Amino acid sequence: MVTIYRVEDKADLKRFVKFPFSLYKKSPYWVPPIINGEMESFNPNKNPVFENAEATFFLALKNEKVVGRVAAIINWLEVKEQRILKMRFGWFDFVDDFEVSKALLDKVFEIGKENMLAYMEGPVGFSNLDKVGVLTEGFDHIGTMITWYNHPYYKLHYEQYGMVKEKEYLENKFLAAKADPKLFYKANLLIKKRYNLREKNFTTNKEIMPWVDKMFDLFNETYSSLSSFVKITDVQKEYFKKKYISFINPEYIKFVVDAEDNLVAFAIVMPSFSEALQKAKGRLFPLGLFHLLKAKKNSKDVIFYLIGIHPSYQNKGVTAIIFNEYYKVFQQRGIVNCIRTPELEENIAIRQMWKNFDPVTHKRRRTYR
Repeated sequence: MVTIYRVEDKADLKRFVKFPFSLYKKSPYWVPPIINGEMESFNPNKNPVFENAEATFFLALKNEKVVGRVAAIINWLEVKEQRILKMRFGWFDFVDDFEVSKALLDKVFEIGKENMLAYMEGPVGFSNLDKVGVLTEGFDHIGTMITWYNHPYYKLHYEQYGMVKEKEYLENKFLAAKADPKLFYKANLLIKKRYNLREKNFTTNKEIMPWVDKMFDLFNETYSSLSSFVKITDVQKEYFKKKYISFINPEYIKFVVDAEDNLVAFAIVMPSFSEALQKAKGRLFPLGLFHLLKAKKNSKDVIFYLIGIHPSYQNKGVTAIIFNEYYKVFQQRGIVNCIRTPELEENIAIRQMWKNFDPVTHKRRRTYR
């Protein structure tokens, strides 16, 4: 007999956050979050996403043991402004028992029905800066801090419930050595001259801060046409600024500006923290922070986290300027692997951008509806 109950207090929320630690304790590929950071992200008093969204967290118990969890999410910006009547769900983990996964999805369905929403989709987070998709291929590759990892049986549970594929995402990687400067160095010079553009580099996080709001504004412009996009609000900008910028090496943030210093394009690359997070085991202290700082300085793998190009400059080769700047940094730091975040299969423009670097699709993931 499976019992589903709603998370009501901090102790229950901690059980919610810690459940995957037992579910994946034998997996060499699962990357744990920092427990306190995850708790904070679910706290309406600390995460500004709750100004425009709500979430209900559920745990599944069998024989008094936690066997599953899910977050049922409504993003009211999406529902009221975009008229997309979607019930979201994420942080969906469960043992290989269909009675458990079905009971959790039934709870999501109930909330969607109560709010007169049209359909449910998951796994997704609150916004486009959250994790997305259930892994369907690539189970023997280590995860990242910005993706969910899951057991192969998850896909079967979604389909047994009667859900169908909604969106497909590809995860690609390429060797940094494949980024041959002959492919972009001359184009970089030509594009800068033709459009009167220049690169903007940084050496400290303090230098970046005045530009972060402009960066998120450009992010909103770049991706507003995608069906799954929900804009980043002003209060969320402040939150992400404090939460993430300090994790990024300043030389891994690249901007392109025009003659009037207007932001035309940006890219953010992060060091891979996967192995450091595995060593941290969910805690910053006593040694977790040491492992993370070491990875920030020494990781030979990087993740292309975000890239944005103003609509009026798309398909004009502006990425050649960005690649040229990253090539210099990667050479200096001895970077080996470049890993890309999940990209929509339908986003052909982004795939075209990387085609000359011989990328390999090493993972696939999808959302179900």
